[in-house]
Amino acid sequence: MTASSSSKPVKQIHLAAHFPGVNNTTVWSDERSQSQIAFSSFRHFAQNAERGKFDFLFLAEGLRLRETRGLIHDLDVVGRPNTLAILAALAGVTSNIGLVGTLSSTFNEPYELSRQLATLDHLSGGRAGWNIVTTSDAFHGANFRRGKFLDLADRYSRAQEFFDVSSQLWDSWADDAIVADKASGEFARTSGLGLVDHHGPQFDVTGYATLPPSPQRHPVIVQAGDSPDGRDFATSSADVIFSRHADFDAGRAFYDDVKGRLDAVGRPRDSLKILPAATFILGDTHAEALERSREISRLQVSPQTAISFLEQVWNTDLSGYDVEGPLPEIDPVVTAEGGAKGRAYVHTDPVATANAWREQASAKGWSIRELVISFAAKHTFVGTPVFVAETINRHVQEDASDGFVIVGNTNPTGLDEFVDRVIPELQERGVYRTDYDEGATLHETLGLPAVAARSASTVAGAALVSA
Repeated sequence: MTASSSSKPVKQIHLAAHFPGVNNTTVWSDERSQSQIAFSSFRHFAQNAERGKFDFLFLAEGLRLRETRGLIHDLDVVGRPNTLAILAALAGVTSNIGLVGTLSSTFNEPYELSRQLATLDHLSGGRAGWNIVTTSDAFHGANFRRGKFLDLADRYSRAQEFFDVSSQLWDSWADDAIVADKASGEFARTSGLGLVDHHGPQFDVTGYATLPPSPQRHPVIVQAGDSPDGRDFATSSADVIFSRHADFDAGRAFYDDVKGRLDAVGRPRDSLKILPAATFILGDTHAEALERSREISRLQVSPQTAISFLEQVWNTDLSGYDVEGPLPEIDPVVTAEGGAKGRAYVHTDPVATANAWREQASAKGWSIRELVISFAAKHTFVGTPVFVAETINRHVQEDASDGFVIVGNTNPTGLDEFVDRVIPELQERGVYRTDYDEGATLHETLGLPAVAARSASTVAGAALVSA
């Protein structure tokens, strides 16, 4: 599809760049892969994404190293730097790209985190974003003083209250609460500073925010929940959904469901962008791309990775199984305590999952490794740059997404080829920017409505009180 082939208004594609790390996507054995801690890696990644005119870069964060059978998962990334420190450093070596960090609403406090995000927004000239995640399990909680305090059912209620308190703090200064005296070069505070006085199930916060409104007032809010509660939270509070529905049909169903919820909360459809995660493999021909995809998939799913993936369901030691052989005939061990910890995959019915996987593997003649590749290393876009650009454009123009969060397979150069070969194809079709708007905030870059105060009332010297 080209820009002129539809009677509908042409949608502009939005792209985000995901820094690799806490997953098996990254091929660390590739000679191009570099440190996941050195600032040079983050700088290359950020500056290359900005060269490609991406809307924002996106950092994941892990609060504990993953474990398998009580041992550190030895194929995991060694070292996970603090997200906000990285983003603050990247603000100094970039000019336009948004800076989005994953930060838990479970193991942070709203006063402190809202202040840190407002600071980043000031330092970056309005480019800050927050991927709100919830962390309910005791495995991560053991690293924090409150450990197991939060029940699974409470994670979204805490996240919503966390967001509400943060919004009150961001809104507690009126826009003219601090003014500059150009003659003297000094700043003076006016009366437009309000007290935040919040008392809720999770938080008691009474005090004044330390910063005036930042360029965006609120950072761009990203959310990745897929459950009904997650979708409700996203439609009420988020600007971007980081979705897992990159398949066209599944993407359209998710897009229709989430966008259809916006009317009920008084939001226009363009106020929430849906960006699924997507991987890519390019080739000069389709056959070459398919062969590269097969090779890279096997590098991404090593024998150890394949067994570890299966053990999340079987909950027992499967190290004696041949990854090139059939799936285990034994049933999973169903206990409250799993053997793999700190991983994102959740299977509520392990026995049913194992049966379904065995049926699928038997029908397709798949080994353990081939089955795991189909789940963990199936590449989203495989083909020539022209094919990949046209496929991305189809997803966006036909409302399966508003764009994608692109994930490379090497660190930090994994997006170089995409920027060099796919971005020009999108630009040629008139569906992707050729440059940033000068001085644009991240909200503006994403084409989101202007940010207004989101809390119960905009403060102009009056207190905010929440029961």
